[in-house]
Amino acid sequence: MSRVLAAVQRHALAQPDAIAIRDAQGTISWRQLWHDVEALSAELRQAGTAAAAVLADNSAAWIVADLACMQASVPLIPVPHFFSPAQIVHLLTTAGVDTCLSDRREQLISLLEASGLPHASAAELSYGALQRITLQTDGHVALPDGCAKVTFTSGSTGDPKGVCLSLDAMEQVAGSLAEVTGAAAQDRHLALLPFATLLENIGGIYAPLLVGATIIAPGLEGVGWSGASGLDVRRFVAALTESGAATCIMIPQMLQALVVAVEQGMPAPSQLRYIAVGGAPVSLHLLQRAEQLGLPVFEGYGLSEAASVVAVNAPGMHRPGSVGRPLPHVRLAFADDGEILVRGSLFDGYLGQQTELVDGYWPTGDLGYLDDEGFLHLTGRKKHIFITAFGRNVSPEWVERELGIEAPIAQVCVFGEARPFNVAVIVPRPGMGQAEVEAAVAAANARLPDYARVSRVIMAQEPFSIENGQWTGTGRPRRMTIAAAYREQIDALYKE
Repeated sequence: MSRVLAAVQRHALAQPDAIAIRDAQGTISWRQLWHDVEALSAELRQAGTAAAAVLADNSAAWIVADLACMQASVPLIPVPHFFSPAQIVHLLTTAGVDTCLSDRREQLISLLEASGLPHASAAELSYGALQRITLQTDGHVALPDGCAKVTFTSGSTGDPKGVCLSLDAMEQVAGSLAEVTGAAAQDRHLALLPFATLLENIGGIYAPLLVGATIIAPGLEGVGWSGASGLDVRRFVAALTESGAATCIMIPQMLQALVVAVEQGMPAPSQLRYIAVGGAPVSLHLLQRAEQLGLPVFEGYGLSEAASVVAVNAPGMHRPGSVGRPLPHVRLAFADDGEILVRGSLFDGYLGQQTELVDGYWPTGDLGYLDDEGFLHLTGRKKHIFITAFGRNVSPEWVERELGIEAPIAQVCVFGEARPFNVAVIVPRPGMGQAEVEAAVAAANARLPDYARVSRVIMAQEPFSIENGQWTGTGRPRRMTIAAAYREQIDALYKE
């Protein structure tokens, strides 16, 4: 039996009536959780399920589906909530999904019909609002032996890639994460990110279950999400306070919203002891502002190919500006150009591709270094570094972090490859105009060396979003898409 399932069974025996999960529908005890997992796993086995996808909001039902697949040895494929219909169809077909568990049956059936995928609807499952829709696959998809989950990353171009993960790899990361962060049974973890996001899946489901903590899953709308990328800040901050959460996981944009809200007078959630921030680089200035407000923020770093978290800051092991020390099971090395190489709990390859390791290490594409005390520092993305016309290397993420902490700037993407100066495409915050944005750029430039400063600004025509292909689900700009959208304006600035 898996470590997570063994822990759930143990908690069900030791504290059967204690609350394991609280969602929008109510609470579920440890006894009930174990009962529902066994019932659904039996149903999946009886149906001969080969691979199951979950397309649903955060809820106890999502967690039960995950654990039931684990119990039945059925590979699980979470469907990211920001995927387009074409990407969902790609996910279902390339992973050989024959069963989809969803709380949005009509939407899914419409998608399948429009795509010409044969399917049949089944009765409501034995737990929650999830319904089973059976797909007819061609039977030619072969997942790696021991594959327990396929997490799809949107990538920067083309179709999303499926990262195949073993149960051992995911549980090792969850165990290390629980150990390093001091997770305990008295914790209440508030799920702010979709469970389909691997970071929340590992850190927000598996780690709390291992230690017997309570998972709070009010759903994405319940924590302030609006669509794929909108955030109701008041509802978001209220959820942090009203849930009584001790731990949560945020992306940098959520941390910025929390910091600004508290600076403007909203009460800080006092019961939080650990706010993990990841998914994209975080500005040191934003971390310092959070610290001044007494917010317990800890930056981390990871990637799907290493089953999520690789390194993280924690109480007693905290260095702002770094992404923390590597987790106990992780080993790092560095290529000659500074690329970070990771070993420990690695994936079993992409769907349809062989894993290409370097002496047992995975090349991350990220650049960085370890300091004298073992803290990992990131300096940029290998493929994003650009060289100016004056021969200086610039990491756009570094410049964007400095710009992004200025209040008038909501989103930014910086360009300058082989150019005499750098240009930024900027999405202003509501109510902010060109003058306020240029003043913000000047303030950020004062903190940067001359070769990294932004000399020209293009005001974006619309926000970067998942819908227009200019933003990722983890809060990063899609540089190639943005560059293509503003190519004429960028070129015109240099022609001047």
